[in-house]
Amino acid sequence: MQKKAKLITAGAVDAAVAAGGTSAAVASGAGDDDGNEVPITGDALDRASAVALDATGSGTVTETEEGDEDSYYEVQVTRADGSQVDVQLNQDFELVRVEEEGPNDD
Repeated sequence: MQKKAKLITAGAVDAAVAAGGTSAAVASGAGDDDGNEVPITGDALDRASAVALDATGSGTVTETEEGDEDSYYEVQVTRADGSQVDVQLNQDFELVRVEEEGPNDD
């Protein structure tokens, strides 16, 4: 699996949080092999989803994780073309990293 990482400044976060939710989001805790994933819930889910959707431009939140090994929050967004984007956020909902996968990357 090849991932292309893009670093994005935290300034985009303030705009996303101020704008509120940009799209309806669905989240689940299903995920990796170790089975220890804790999904993001409540207000944190709303904030993390808004930032992730703003960072990706479009899509549906298909998975979330709190306490991810790469960051405090991870939000997976699936775009209409089937590609997936993992958005890593810190505790303050600021972007840490955006990793894009193509529609056929596994």
